[in-house]
Amino acid sequence: MALNTTPFDAAEFLDDAESQAELLTDAFETGDPAYIANALGVVARARGMTQIAKDAGVTREALYKALSAEGDPKLTTLMGVMKALGLRLSVSPDQAAA
Repeated sequence: MALNTTPFDAAEFLDDAESQAELLTDAFETGDPAYIANALGVVARARGMTQIAKDAGVTREALYKALSAEGDPKLTTLMGVMKALGLRLSVSPDQAAA
C-alpha cells in the first residue's frame, strides 16, 4: 500500500507579520545564505510573490529563482525584497566574537 503524503508549504502557515519576522530573524542569525534566501522566499510567497516582485522591481520568475535553494540574490534584490516586505535590516555586534 502506497503512503499518501501532503506537500507542506510553510508560507500557508506564516499568516502574520510576527511569525514572518521570527522566521527571518532566525535565518539571518544563522548566517546561512541558503536559509536566508529560502526564508525570504517563504515570506514573499506568504504575502504574495507577484506583488512582492513588482514592489522589489524584479520579475516574479527572477524573484523565484533568486530566492530558491540554488539562488544567490544580489544585494539590490535582497534590499528590494526587504523594502517590499516592509522590513529593515539592522546590525548588532556578535557577542560570541567579543
